Amino acid sequence: MHSPQFRILATYMRGGTSKGVFFRLEDLPVAAQTPGKARDALLMRVIGSPDPYGKHTDGMGGATSSTSKVVIISPSTQPDHDVDYLYGQVPINDSFIDWTGNCGNLSSAVGPFAIANGLIDPARIPHDGVCTVRIWQANIGKTIIAHVPIAKGEVQETGDFELDGVTFPSAEIQLEFLDPADDGEGDAGGAMFPTGNLVDALEVAGVGTFNVTMINAGVPTVFVDAAELGYDGTELQDAINEDKAALAKLEAIRAHGAVRMGLIDDVAAAAKRPLTPKVAFVAPPKDYVSSSGKPVLAADIDLLARAISMGKLHHAMMGTASVAIAAAAAVPGTLVNKAAGGGTRDVVVFGHPSGTLRVGAEATRSQGSWTVAKAIMSRSARVLMEGKVRVPGDAF
Repeated sequence: MHSPQFRILATYMRGGTSKGVFFRLEDLPVAAQTPGKARDALLMRVIGSPDPYGKHTDGMGGATSSTSKVVIISPSTQPDHDVDYLYGQVPINDSFIDWTGNCGNLSSAVGPFAIANGLIDPARIPHDGVCTVRIWQANIGKTIIAHVPIAKGEVQETGDFELDGVTFPSAEIQLEFLDPADDGEGDAGGAMFPTGNLVDALEVAGVGTFNVTMINAGVPTVFVDAAELGYDGTELQDAINEDKAALAKLEAIRAHGAVRMGLIDDVAAAAKRPLTPKVAFVAPPKDYVSSSGKPVLAADIDLLARAISMGKLHHAMMGTASVAIAAAAAVPGTLVNKAAGGGTRDVVVFGHPSGTLRVGAEATRSQGSWTVAKAIMSRSARVLMEGKVRVPGDAF
């Protein structure tokens, strides 16, 4: 006797340089409306994980860290917020979902989804203009404000805003990440710089010792000087992702950084927490050619940045890591700030594999501790498909 397939209302969306399957909490089967094994099993089956072939042929995933994502949206449980946004990163080959962090790119799709799916009071949606959506990022307990363009009473998706890493232009969505640095209440249990230092010497067993900046802002991130890794910061995906030794070294740095940041107790636990922290390397500006063939000039950027996502070099830059870059660049003395030329700055333009991105953050120091009130960046989002996703009934 074979179980029939469930039909579940869902929307497949691009947000920034990522794609994911979006659900309203109320549309999920009852067993999956609360956290636990049933929810994880259902959503892994939606994506098509775990897949030993690494292709996601039997699911909605795209077999990359940027396209193997799920999102659950519900009316907010928090005062003065519109919706709760829960994000899950689905590994390709492993049988679990990492709920420890946020996706800054998909954050840009949350406001449009909420408006289109009746989660925002119609009286607040202008006929033409901008609708402001206050989002509670439930994974990390932070507020995101999305400014969503509206045309004729509906979300405007088309436009002329170009985002490097996305093929076609769309309408611009401005995001504000409020208080993006750790305030001592996150799972790192520390401040913006968890060790109290702007730069630390990180010993990585069997690999070496590296100068790093470890920061909790947007997403916990371990920044390394590209030169210490033998890079110049202009590397594209193939240069890193085809080098297994390089990926192993970067993963070892990430794991040891996670321990120093207080995110895990032992490096062995890092494998079950692939989403956070991120590891990234930075370098001073230099001319290069992006993955699309577009020249990027040193004169047009403040620094170079490359980041690893789920064990691979990201094709552009994660939105949350962009927040970390902006926050670290705003603090004199960090490796990111030094790569950008030092000094005080509240906006940086950095070069990534697909092109450039401008992001801003204002850092202040009080009683010896650094804080960031908010980080700002622009993204875009678009509905790719909506309807019902089908999942075998015995999958969860």
